[in-house]
Amino acid sequence: MLNRIRSTGDRLLSSMNRPNEDGKEHAVLFTFLSKLGLEKFYHEKITLQSLLEINKYSINEEAASSVEEIPWWFLRKLFKLNAECRSCTQVFNDGNDDRDPFTADKSADNEVNPLDLITALFLCADSFLQQEMALKMSMCQFSVPLLMPHVNNSQSTLMLWALRDIVKEWRPHSLSESKGFVEDNIVQAKIPFFSFVRLKNCTLSKSQMLNQVLSLGQQNHNIFIDREMKGGAIKRQIANGLAEVSWYLPRGKDYPDVFPDPIAFANLRGNISESLAQFTFLFHVSTATFVFLDKIEKEEHEILTSLQDVKSKLILVVNCKDGSAEEDMESVRKTVKELDLPNSNVKVKDPRVNVVGFSETLSAAINKITVGKPTMNIENMVDKAVELGLSVDECTSDEQKETAETIVKGIRVQKIPDYKRKQLPLQGADWKRLSQLEKEECSLKRPDTLAPEEYKSQLQEKKQQIKKKLGKQKLSDDMKTFIKQLPKNDSKSRDVFLKWMKLKLDAYSRDKLSSLRRKWTEQSNKKNKDVKEIAKLDQELLESTLGLEQYMREMGLIYEFSLQSQNSADEVRRLPGLAAELLLDGYPLELLDGDASNIPEKWVRDVLMELHRKVGEKSRLLVLTVLGLQSSGKSTLLNTMFGVQFPVSSGRCTRGAYMLFLRVSDDMQHQLNCDFIVLIDTEGLKSPHLAQLEDSYEHDNQLATFVIGLSDVTIINVSSENYTEMKDILQIAIHAFLRMKQIGKKPICHFVHQNVAGVSADSNNLKARHILLDQLNEMTKIAAEMEKQPSIKSFTDVLDYDIAKNNWNIPGLWHGTPPMAPVNTGYSVAVADFKKNLLETVNKDKTDDVSQIPEFLEWVRSLWKAVKYENFIFSFRNTLVARAYDNLCKEFSQWEWKFKKDLISWQDGAKLEILNSDNKTHVNTLTTMVASQTSQLIDKIKVGRKEMDEKLVEYYQRKNINVNLIKDNKIDFINRIKSLKDEFQRSVNNALDCALEEKKSSKESEDIQSKHREMIEKEVMKLLSDREHRTLSDEQLKRDFQQMWTKVTANVSGLKELNISEKVLEQLRINFGNRNFNEELQKIGDLKDIGKKPFEVKTEHVKVPWTSIPLLEKRHLKRELQSLADNVIESCTRSVRGIAKTDSDYHDSFTKDLLKKVDDSLKGNTFQPKFEIDLKLHICGIASREFLQMHRNVLSGRDPRILLEKHKQQYLLDFTDLYKKRDDCQRKANDFVRLCIKPAVEEYIRKNLGTNIVDKVRSGRHSAEYSCRKIFQYNIKKELLQKEDFQSFVKFICKYEIYVKDLIFQHILERMSEDKALCKLKSLNLKVIVDKLTDATERASKGEDGVLLPDNKESITELIKNMRTFLTKDISISVEAEKTALFQIKSTCHPFTKSLVKSLSEMKEQLQKEFSSEDITETVNKLPTKPQDELFSQVFGCGHQCPFCKVPCEAAGIPFTTNTSKDKHTHQAAVHRPQGLGRYRIVDTEKLSETLCTTDVHSESKFRCADTNGEWHPYKDYRKFYPDWHIPPDNTIKPCEYWKYVLVKYNERFAQEYKAKPADVPEAWRKITKEQALKDLKEAYIINE
Repeated sequence: MLNRIRSTGDRLLSSMNRPNEDGKEHAVLFTFLSKLGLEKFYHEKITLQSLLEINKYSINEEAASSVEEIPWWFLRKLFKLNAECRSCTQVFNDGNDDRDPFTADKSADNEVNPLDLITALFLCADSFLQQEMALKMSMCQFSVPLLMPHVNNSQSTLMLWALRDIVKEWRPHSLSESKGFVEDNIVQAKIPFFSFVRLKNCTLSKSQMLNQVLSLGQQNHNIFIDREMKGGAIKRQIANGLAEVSWYLPRGKDYPDVFPDPIAFANLRGNISESLAQFTFLFHVSTATFVFLDKIEKEEHEILTSLQDVKSKLILVVNCKDGSAEEDMESVRKTVKELDLPNSNVKVKDPRVNVVGFSETLSAAINKITVGKPTMNIENMVDKAVELGLSVDECTSDEQKETAETIVKGIRVQKIPDYKRKQLPLQGADWKRLSQLEKEECSLKRPDTLAPEEYKSQLQEKKQQIKKKLGKQKLSDDMKTFIKQLPKNDSKSRDVFLKWMKLKLDAYSRDKLSSLRRKWTEQSNKKNKDVKEIAKLDQELLESTLGLEQYMREMGLIYEFSLQSQNSADEVRRLPGLAAELLLDGYPLELLDGDASNIPEKWVRDVLMELHRKVGEKSRLLVLTVLGLQSSGKSTLLNTMFGVQFPVSSGRCTRGAYMLFLRVSDDMQHQLNCDFIVLIDTEGLKSPHLAQLEDSYEHDNQLATFVIGLSDVTIINVSSENYTEMKDILQIAIHAFLRMKQIGKKPICHFVHQNVAGVSADSNNLKARHILLDQLNEMTKIAAEMEKQPSIKSFTDVLDYDIAKNNWNIPGLWHGTPPMAPVNTGYSVAVADFKKNLLETVNKDKTDDVSQIPEFLEWVRSLWKAVKYENFIFSFRNTLVARAYDNLCKEFSQWEWKFKKDLISWQDGAKLEILNSDNKTHVNTLTTMVASQTSQLIDKIKVGRKEMDEKLVEYYQRKNINVNLIKDNKIDFINRIKSLKDEFQRSVNNALDCALEEKKSSKESEDIQSKHREMIEKEVMKLLSDREHRTLSDEQLKRDFQQMWTKVTANVSGLKELNISEKVLEQLRINFGNRNFNEELQKIGDLKDIGKKPFEVKTEHVKVPWTSIPLLEKRHLKRELQSLADNVIESCTRSVRGIAKTDSDYHDSFTKDLLKKVDDSLKGNTFQPKFEIDLKLHICGIASREFLQMHRNVLSGRDPRILLEKHKQQYLLDFTDLYKKRDDCQRKANDFVRLCIKPAVEEYIRKNLGTNIVDKVRSGRHSAEYSCRKIFQYNIKKELLQKEDFQSFVKFICKYEIYVKDLIFQHILERMSEDKALCKLKSLNLKVIVDKLTDATERASKGEDGVLLPDNKESITELIKNMRTFLTKDISISVEAEKTALFQIKSTCHPFTKSLVKSLSEMKEQLQKEFSSEDITETVNKLPTKPQDELFSQVFGCGHQCPFCKVPCEAAGIPFTTNTSKDKHTHQAAVHRPQGLGRYRIVDTEKLSETLCTTDVHSESKFRCADTNGEWHPYKDYRKFYPDWHIPPDNTIKPCEYWKYVLVKYNERFAQEYKAKPADVPEAWRKITKEQALKDLKEAYIINE
C-alpha cells in the first residue's frame, strides 16, 4: 500500500514539477516579491535587529501609501501585537475613488492577499525573525506557518525552528479542581493533531469553519484567514501549499471550553492535488484529517484511495448544496465505498444548517475521535517529514543543538542547585556572601566586643578571602563549552547555539519550577501553614531558576574575578568583546544580579566600554525604565512598545535588572539626540516570594532608586487591581525621585494605568487621577521630611508632572479570557500612542546634556555605591557631578584670578596717580584724591563682579557640560563672588590708605630735599662764579666742592621715626575691644622685649572642660594647646617677615590683618582668655620689631641727608663740567635715566612680576593642581607618599599651612629656575616698559599740534613734563631726582632727546645683564604682590580642622552648603585620617587612637570634650556641637586606605614624636600596600590620571 502511495505521489509530483512549470512558479514568486519590494531579501534575509531599530516610523505610524510599504506596515503592527496587522492588504484609499465601478480592474496591483504577504515575509526573513513573527502571531491568536510551500524547485519545509519559541499555558479539565495548569513549548506538547484540507471542488470555507470551531463559547475570532476577511478573497499568488497550524487550549471549565484537552489544528491552503507532499505529510502525522469537498474528481479519487488507515484518520466533509448534481454526490459515494468508510466518517453539511450549527457537529466529532487516540508533538514529526522528502528548517543547527543538549544532559542527572554549585560556582554562596559582607560594611552593626576599625578590617579581610577564593576557581567544563560556542566572527552559529540553550534550559526549568510551584501552592492552601516549609520552598524556587542569563552571569563573574591561569587568560580577555557584540545584536545584559543584589562593576564597565569603542565612541543614550509590581505587565509593556522579548512567562519573571540596547537610525539620531535607546527591565517590586525575606523592602528601595537614577524616562506601571500595594511602590519611587532632584538629575515620569478601558475611561479616571495626585503630594511631603528637604511640599516640586500628559490609560492585555484570547487591539493601540507621545516629548524636550556610555557608567558606579547606604545624598560622589563641579571650579578660578589681576593693576595705577601728584598739593586735596580713586576702584570692582555674575549665568546656560548636576551649587559661587567683591573693597581701602601715607611721607622727605637742593645748587653756582677765571686742577675743584658740601648739608634734618611698638600695641587693644582686657593691656608699656623667648603654655592657659578630668588628659590638653600656639606663632611670624621684606612702610592694616589671622587660627579651639592675650602679645612683640626694622629701611630710603649724599657725586660732576665748559648732553641723559628712569623701571618690573609668576605657575606643569583645589590636595598627599619622609608627614599634619606655603614656594622656585624663566619674565616686562618709555619720549618731544618742541633748554623741562603725563599710570618719576639730574643742563631739547633714547637702550642692556645674576628667592620675597600668597589663597582651604582627626578643611574657596545649614559655610575634607595622627590618644593606655572619625560617626561610639562639657555624646550627633562640619560616615564613602598605610608605616615614630605609645592598628591595615594607598587616594579625590 505504501508503494502505491509513493508511486501515485511520484506521478502526481512529476506532473506538477515539469521544467516549464518550475520556471513559471519561479517567475510568479519573484514577480510577487518584486511587487512588494522584497526581491532582494529573498537571498539577503530581513533580520530581527533591523526591525527593532528606532526609526521615523517609531513616531509617525502612517498607512501604507504603496504596495512596497505593505510588508513593513504589517511587521510594525505585528511587533506591536496589533491584531489589525492582517487587514493591510491594499494601499490606503481615502474613499475618493472615481473609477468606473463597472469597468474598473478589480485585481489591481495595489492589493495583496494576506496569506501571500505572510508567506512572502517568512520566505524573506531569517530564521530568528521567523521565530519572532511566529511568536507574535501566536500571541495575536493567528495561525502560524507549519509547512512552507515549495518554491523555486525547493522542497516544502517543516517550520519546526520557527515555532520553537511558542510557549503556551492551559488548564486541562483533569486539573480543574487543583487549579493547576500546564505550561509547555507548543512543539513539544503531546496533543491531538487534526488537519483540515480540501479538494479542488469545494465551496465550503474550511478556514471559516475552523474559526467557528475554535471560537465556540466565546467571541468569534478569525484565527485562520478566510475569504470573508479583508483581503481574503484576493486571488492567492504564492500561498497555495502553505499549511498553517493553531491550537485550541482549554481554560479548565466545562463552559466555555469546547474541548477538555488541547488540540492542534492544521489548515492546508489550496487543494491536495496541488500540494500532495504537504497533504501526505499531514495525513500521516494527524490524529485525523478532515477533507472538505463538493465532489471528488478522478485524480483526487486516486489520491484518497491510495491512503492507508483511512477508517480512523479520514473524515470527509461534504458540502451538499441546493441543486447539486447527482453525479457529484455519486463521486463521493463511490470513494466512500471504496475506502470502506463508516457513516460516522462522513459529515454532510445540509444547506439548511448554518456554519455555527455545523461547527458544533464537527466539534462533537473531534471530541469523539480524540478519546483513546495517541498524541504526537510537532518535534516528533521530523522523521516523517524527512521520510516523505520534506525539508526541516532546523537541520542546519545540529552541531549547536548537540552541544546545548550535552550541557542540559548534565543538568538532568542532578538537582539544579547542585548543578549550579558545580558548573556555575562563581554565582553561588560566596558571591552572595560577598554581597552580604558589603551590606554589613555599610551598616557597620558591629558586636560590642569589637572596635569599629577592627570590625571593618575583619569584614574587609573576609571580603578579600572570598575574592581570592573566587579568583582561584577554574573554568568549569560547561562554561568552557559555553564560551567556546561564542565565536567572535560567526554570529549566526553563536545565535543558534544560544537559542538552543535558551529553549532547552527554559523547557527543563519549566518542568522543575512547575513541580515546586505545585508544592508551594499545596503548602500555602493548607489551613495550618508550615511557614518554615513555605520559606524553604521559596528559597528552592529562587535557587532552581536556570536559564541563559545564569550562564551569561557566570561569564561576567569569571571576568570580574579575573581568572588569570595560563589556559584561561586569553579566554577571559575576550569576554567583554563577546558580550558587547551580543548587546549590539539585541541580547540583554544583566546590570544588577537580582539573586545576590549586587553588580559586577568591572564586567559591566568593560563590556559597555567595549561597545562604546565598537560604535566609534558614538554612544549617546536615552535610558528608559519601567517600575511596578511583580506580574503587573511591565515586561509585556516594554515588549509591546519596542517589539523586544523580555521574559514574561509566569515561572520566569525578571530578577534584578537587565538592559537592552536598541539602535536609533541615522535619520532619527538628531531628532532624539541619542544613538541608542536603552531599555531597563526590572524585577517586580513587592514580590510575594521575596516578601518572606527580611530585607525585601530595602531591596525594592535600592532597586527603584538605582534604576530611576539611571533613567531619563521612568514609567510607573500602575495596575488598578493592586492599588494598596501600589501606594508602597509610589512611596519608594518618590524617595528615588527626591534623591535624583538633590543631585541634579530630573527624569521624565509617566504613570501607566493598566486594565482601564471604555470610551469614558479618561473622564471617569480624571477624579481618580486627582486622588492619585493628592496621595502623591502627601507621600512627597512625608518623603521630603525623611530626606530632610522641608522646602518640598508637593510632587510637582520634584518633577514636571502634568495630570493630563503624564497619565496613560491602557486597556487590558487580553481580548477575552486566556488562553484562547488574542491580544486586545485596544491595548496595542494605546501602547503605540503612548510610545509615540513619549518619543515626541523626548524629541521636543531634547537637551545637549546627554550621557554617552562613559558618563552612564559613572552614574552606574556612583549610584550603586550610593544606594547601598542609608544616607544617600552625602554618599553620592558621582564622577560626573565631581567633574562638572571641578570644571566650573577651574573656570571660576580663571575668572577670579583675572578679576584679582585687574584689581592689582587698577590699584597700582591709582597708587601711581597718588604718588605722582604734585608735592605742592595740600594734604586735604590728597585725601580727596584718594577718596575719588577709591570710589572709582569700587565702581570697577562692582563692574567686575557683574561680569563674573554674567559669566556664571552664561556657564549655567551651556550645554554638554552637565551643569544641571550642579545647579544647587550655583548659590555657592554667587556667594563667593560677593565675598570677593567685599574682600577686594577692603583691599582697595587698605592699599590706597597706604599710598596716601606713603605720599605724605615722601612729600615730607622731598620738601626737605628740595629746600637743601636749592641751597646746594645756589652754593654750587656761587662756587663756580668765584672760580670762573681761575685755572684749577680736578683735585682742587674736588676739594673746594667738598668744603662747600660739608657746610651746606651740615644742618639737614632727617625724618621722624614712628613709635611702631606703640602703634602695634594700640591695634591689639582695638582688637580686644570691649572684652574687658584693656586694663591688663594698659600695663604693657612696650613690646620691645615681648616675644623674644619661646612661648610656653602655662596651666592657667588651659581650660579644663570638666572637674573630674584625669591628669593624663589634662597633660594632653596642654600639649595640644602648645602645639596650636607654636603653629600660630610660626605662621604669623612668616607672614610678618614676608611683609617686612618688601619696600613698604608700616601701616596699621598690617597689624589688623595679623590679628585677624590669629583669630581665624584660634577658632574652634578651647582655652582660657589669658592664653589668647599672652599669645597675641607674643606675636605682636615679634611683629613690632620686624615692622620697626621695615620702617627704618623705608626711612633710610627717604632720608633727605642720605638722598642728598647719594646725589653728591652728581653735583660734583655738574660743577666740574660747568667749570670746564664741557658738553654735558649725553651725561645728563645718562644721569636722568640712572636717577629717575631706572628706579622707576625696576619698580615697574617688581610690581608686575608677582602676577606674571602666578600666571607662569598656573600654566606650567603644576597648572592642573593650581586650577582646582581637589587636584592640589591630591598631589600634595601623593608627593608625600612618594617622598617617604617622616618629618614631611609630621610637618604636613602638625603645620599644615606652613607646609603648603613652603611647597608652593618650592614650586615657584622650581618653575622660575626652569629655562631662566624668571629672567625671561623680567625681560618681558622690561621690554614692555622700555617700549612705553620710547613711545612716551617720541610723543613728549612734540607739542599738542604734533610739531617738535623748540630746540632750546626750556623745552627739555616740557619734554620731561610730557613724559611724566604719558607714563603717570605706569611709573613714578621723582621730581627731586629729575631736578638734580638736569641741574644747569647746557644742551638743547633735540640733542638731549636723542641722547635720552640712547641711554634708555643702554639701560635696557644693563638691566638684562643684571637679571641673569639675581637671586630668585630674594627677588620673589621682595615682590609687592607675592605669588606664593596668591597661589596659596587659590588652593588652600579655610584651615579649620576636623574636631576629631584634625584634618584641615578643603572647602573654603567656595562655600559648601547643605540643606540643614543653607547659608553657612560647611567644612569638609575628602579624606579623614586615624585620630592618632592628629595627636589623639586613648586616655587609659596613652596609645595613639587608630579609629577614623568617619567610622565613629557611623558607629555607636561616644566622645566627650570641652565642647560637650565633659559629657559623653554619640559620635552620630557630632553636628550638635560642630554644625559647620560635615564628616561623611564610612557607610557613605569607601574609606581611603592612604592614612591607614601611613600610620602603619610610621606608627612607632609618630608615637615617639607625639610622646605617646604606638596605636593598635588592625591586622588588615598591615597588608595595605603603597600602590593601594595611592589608588584609594585617587578614588577619594576622583582623579583620572
